[in-house]
Amino acid sequence: MMAEAFVTFNDTFVGDNEISYRARACGRELDDGRWEGWIEFEALDGSRVVRTQRETTQPNRTDTAYWATGLTPVYLEGALDRALHPAQIPQPALPETPAFDGPAPAGGDAAAPRAESVLNPFSVYRKGEVVLRNQLSALAGWHLVNIIEDYALSNMTRGDLERMSSPQLIELILARVRSTSGQEITS
Repeated sequence: MMAEAFVTFNDTFVGDNEISYRARACGRELDDGRWEGWIEFEALDGSRVVRTQRETTQPNRTDTAYWATGLTPVYLEGALDRALHPAQIPQPALPETPAFDGPAPAGGDAAAPRAESVLNPFSVYRKGEVVLRNQLSALAGWHLVNIIEDYALSNMTRGDLERMSSPQLIELILARVRSTSGQEITS
C-alpha cells in the first residue's frame, strides 16, 4: 500500500539538536484494511527526515485524514521529540541453549572434569602403614575412590568402587600400595 501525506503543517519545530523541522502527518493502509498514521519531520536545512513510530490506527482512510487535521502544535512538538528519540522496546531475553541434548548417562559423563586425589598413598606409606591408614580414615569415600583411580590401584569401575564402604576402600588401597612397594613398613 502506498503511503500518503495528509497534512503538511506551516509551523516549524526546533529539535533539541537545534535543527528546525517542518512536520507532515502521513498514513497508509494496512493489510487488514485499517490505516496507520505517523508524523514525519523534514529538516529545513535539508540534512534529514525523521519520523515517529505509529501514532494512530484508524478504521479507514477518512478517519486517518481526520486524525491528521486535528494535530496541535503542542502534540507535534512531542512527536518531534519521539521521532528524534524513539522508545526502545526491550527485547525479551532469549532462553540459553543447553550444552547437551540430554542428561549424563548413569555411569557418569566421560567429558566431565576428573577430581584429583588429595594425597599420594605411596608417599605417605613411606612414613608408615599406620600413618597412611590414619590419613585414609579421615577422608570421605569419594576421596578414597579418587585416590584409587588416580594411582590405578584397581581395575574396578568407578560405580563399583562407589558402592564399597570406606573401610573396604582403605583396605584395597593399603593392599595395593603394600604389594606395589614390595615391602611392608610398620610403625
